[in-house]
Formats: sequence, C-alpha cells, structure tokens
Amino acid sequence: MDNVKTATRPLSGAQWTISAAGQEAVVVEVGGGLRAYRADGVDYIDGYGEDELPAGSAGQVLAPWPNRIRDGQYTFAGQALQLSLTEPDRHTAIHGLVNWLPWRLVSQQPDAVVLGCEMPAQIGYPWPLALETEWRIGADGLRAHHRVTNVGRAECPFGFSVHPYLRLPGVAVDDLLLRVPGRSRLLLDGRLLPIGAAKVTGGEYDFTEPRRIGAAVLDVAFGDLDPAFVDEEGSSVTLSSPDSAAAVSIWADPSFGWWQVFTGDTLTGDRHRRSVAVEPMTCPPDAFRSGRDVIVLEPGQTWQGTWGIRPGA
Repeated sequence: MDNVKTATRPLSGAQWTISAAGQEAVVVEVGGGLRAYRADGVDYIDGYGEDELPAGSAGQVLAPWPNRIRDGQYTFAGQALQLSLTEPDRHTAIHGLVNWLPWRLVSQQPDAVVLGCEMPAQIGYPWPLALETEWRIGADGLRAHHRVTNVGRAECPFGFSVHPYLRLPGVAVDDLLLRVPGRSRLLLDGRLLPIGAAKVTGGEYDFTEPRRIGAAVLDVAFGDLDPAFVDEEGSSVTLSSPDSAAAVSIWADPSFGWWQVFTGDTLTGDRHRRSVAVEPMTCPPDAFRSGRDVIVLEPGQTWQGTWGIRPGA
C-alpha cells in the first residue's frame, strides 16, 4: 500500500464545464447531476460548491424511481421486494439508486458533454441499467437528453426525474410568481406519501396562471396537465419576478407527465426556503406500489427523455 498514490478530489468528483452563447453549466461525476447553470452571469439554479454535497438532492438525477416509496416495499412480476430505507425518518426509499454513483465521461465538446453510468442489479431492485445523459448548452438554454437501457434479462419497473432548484437572484421565494400546468395535485399523509388526489381549480394550489407563492408551503406533485399548456415539445413550469421583468422556465418533453414543486421548507441553514425545486417526473410518488405511470422496460429496451432550463418565460 505504501506505493499506492492517491490524489484528493472534490466531494462531487470530476467537474465538466460546458459553455456557449453567454451561458455556462457544470455537471459532476458523483451522481451525474447539474451543479451550476448561469446565463449572462446570472445563476438560475441554486447549486452547490464543488467540495460540497448536494443538499436536498440539488441537481441530482433520480432513477429508477423519483420521490418516495412507502416502506421501501413493492411487488413486481409476482416478486415482493424490499429497498433500503434511504429516508429513515419517514421510513421510505427516496430518489432512486444512481444519485451517488460515479458517472464516467463518454465524450466532451465545448458546448456539450455526455456522461454514462452502469447501475448494477442489487437487493430490492434486481435489474441492471445502463444510463447516459447528454448535457448541451446553447442560445436556447440548457438541454439534457437521457437514455436508460435495461441491460438485464428480465423486464423491470422504471421511473425518472431530475431535481434542480430554480431561483431568480434578489427575489425571495414568497415573492416569486409560479405557473404550473397541473390541474390536480396529490394529497399526502404525514410521511409525504400520496393518499388521494384533488383538483386545484380555484384553490390555494391553483398555479395554472402565474400567481405569487406567498406563504404557501409546497412539496406537491401536480398531474393532469392542462392541454392548453402542453404541445408536441411537452410542458413547462415558470418562475418570474413580481414585475415579470425576470423569469426562468423549466420544460420537459411529453414523457414527463408530472411536476413536483418543493419550496425548500424542510432544508436547514441558509438553504431554507431559498429556492424552488421543480422536478419533471415520469410517474408520481410511490408509483412502484400504485403502478401509476410506471414504465416497464423489456430486456434491451431503452427509455429516452429530454428536459431543459431557459432564461425567460
């Protein structure tokens, strides 16, 4: 061991920076997620330092499921499975299995980088997956294209999301105007697990038109997307300043039928209610148990999805 030399490295691992058209993004080795994104010098995501861990899952890729699974238990193809409880306080398995795995560099250009991750089969999820993400930046903002392939020999359940925190510098969360195309929301129990659904029309959770967040405490999954806000490119969520002079939008293609919005109220220290996590999801929380919108990948089958962030509404 005396002859083995190791170099220190940032907690988030290797860093890859891409830039074009006055915009820049940084993605990282640990979890393959997004650490920073800025345009014309303005930081539109609430990221983290290269030698920090991503608090609140900031910028992480969430696969093979987003959000929580009750008690980490589910059944698939007649097999009862138990995942590790990665959120012990609520007795849930949260945010998938790849957010702390190392991702490797596949290719890099000045304005784009492709990262890959080999997720092995494991207790609770006995199916190996091969994941690949192309991060690309340009005049229309940041775009991420994901490919996930079932490289095992049996079909498997699958869901996907990402977890960026959006911000407008100088604008408090309470003062942000939020627009979400969801016409319904999930009702939650004390463990933040779904127990039903309700229409949002005219109520305190109706953000189908831009509305000030105010004192609302949000950790809500919105579904039943309004067709008026969905086209062939998908749907989007927008945050804007009170005078609408500044805005940032996150969009996702039609494979993402759900939006999770989290105002950061359970985060501690200076991250408490500092920004808003807006997460496009292919399925709702606890989907492995409910079966709702779960994707079933056959052996060799690849799922693909694209989302992005752009300054402006």
